[in-house]
Amino acid sequence: MLNSKLTKGIKRDPSLPKGRQTDDISEKEVKEVLGDLPLERSQLIEALHLIQDEFNCLSQKHLKALSELLKISQAEVFEVASFYHHFDIIKDGETINHELTIRICDGLSCEMSGAKNLIKNVADLIDKNKIRIQKVPCIGRCDNAPAAQVGKRAVDNATPLKLVKFSKGKLTPEIPEYQNLNDYINAGGYNCLKNVIDNKLNLETAISILSNSGLRGLGGAGFPADKKWQIVNSYDGTKYMTVNGDEGEPGTFKDRFWLESEPHKMLEGAQIAALLVGCSKIYLYMRDEYPAVLEILKSEIEKLQKTNFCLIPIEIRRGAGAYICGEESAMIESIEGKRGLPRHRPPYIAEKGLFGKPTLNHNIETLFWIPDILSKGADWFANLGFNNNHKGLRSYSVSGRVLNPGVKVAPAGIPVKKLIDEYCNGMIPGHKLKAFFPGGASGGIFPAKMCDMGLDFGVFEPFGGFVGSHAVVILSDQDSVLDAVINTIKFFKHESCGQCTPCRNGTEKLISLLSKSNKEVELYEDLMMVMRDSSICGLGQAATNCLNHLLKYFPEELNGTRR
Repeated sequence: MLNSKLTKGIKRDPSLPKGRQTDDISEKEVKEVLGDLPLERSQLIEALHLIQDEFNCLSQKHLKALSELLKISQAEVFEVASFYHHFDIIKDGETINHELTIRICDGLSCEMSGAKNLIKNVADLIDKNKIRIQKVPCIGRCDNAPAAQVGKRAVDNATPLKLVKFSKGKLTPEIPEYQNLNDYINAGGYNCLKNVIDNKLNLETAISILSNSGLRGLGGAGFPADKKWQIVNSYDGTKYMTVNGDEGEPGTFKDRFWLESEPHKMLEGAQIAALLVGCSKIYLYMRDEYPAVLEILKSEIEKLQKTNFCLIPIEIRRGAGAYICGEESAMIESIEGKRGLPRHRPPYIAEKGLFGKPTLNHNIETLFWIPDILSKGADWFANLGFNNNHKGLRSYSVSGRVLNPGVKVAPAGIPVKKLIDEYCNGMIPGHKLKAFFPGGASGGIFPAKMCDMGLDFGVFEPFGGFVGSHAVVILSDQDSVLDAVINTIKFFKHESCGQCTPCRNGTEKLISLLSKSNKEVELYEDLMMVMRDSSICGLGQAATNCLNHLLKYFPEELNGTRR
């Protein structure tokens, strides 16, 4: 009796190994889709992208075939595929009903511009059997909110009728006009790199210039660029360079702006940095939410490789919709074909980074400034700051209730009020400044009375905030700070990688409390302390900054009580 119970229902062919079996047709399909993609573990995410691009989903049979081709377990393939938001996994026997996905951003700037109503109203106009509406975090088009993507085509200032119209048109990305390779070279581009190649500019001199210029990492942390070069250069052996183009911080779109207008400045900066520091390869990690940028980079890098200016090989790696991969060690895990889980530090990636080798990591904008700084000198850049306490220029992504949002190239340290009045033509008529985010969702939210503070590293830190990626979101007297805080915490809950309990459960608990209008201030403070002190990476540590400022600067909106 026991034996019959154990064997009942077993259909496996005893001549085959245990587990899901692959089939010749699925393996052939996957091989054809992958083409000449190297069958390496680190290429897993790109392989998943190619399969999804072709079949509009990831089926179990194709995941199994991929595991066979890459010689890794099905569990590894599934855990990676299920980690990233852009992959749609279906079970055996299931099919994808929709032919098209419309992604509508519900980030802060888009929510302020009516994204909730847009999502509701467009759903009433489409054929739900053919079109899927998907709410997604910030897609980096905050200056044209509400923003959406129909297939791979961006839609600015979206309306229900506009989205329906776009769903019937071209679904490929629209490529903006930009400075191509020939135009860049004719304008003097790659002359600085030529000086490096001709040994007219060495590492020691370059580090000195960068140090005196005050150039810092402009992806969020603000670590001095020259120090990175010194540290990575101090290690022997193989070294790599990574370029972080995964600007997922809500309110940030400056890197997209530069790559869609002057991509070769970044590419020249990357070649200079890699060549001087001794990196053998450059890995460019770019958001999948930026299909136009990806097309531009593929085209221009291909052209660059045919010149004498591409001494260090460049490989593009696509992200797959995970904000956490903006954290440098999580990005490296993703490039290696794994889930984007932040690593424990030390060791830092400068010592043990990509594939276990010393790694130089830079942001897009940081690299953008390098050719000009090394060509024009440290003083040229340093003297462009707002005053002697602030050096250089910054690309501020400004969105919200200003009359003229967009990327504003302004002096480092410029006061918020001056940025609004002189670079954005003031507030929208009828709106009065109430609050502002100096550095996106994680940088905190401050009241209008602090708008004379300069936007630069080190200014907001004493008040529990930071300028980070320089994403400035402006709120008016017609906005609710409480609603804005809830939006940011929902974002962090959605984007938490789940690796550590304080972040994973803390964001979930905060949303539960806020949605129920809980007013126990001590409870919020206890949760915030645990998350700040115990989370592995900056996501969990900074997720509560806005809530902290809500309690401190806008207590009337929560109307909380203390025991």
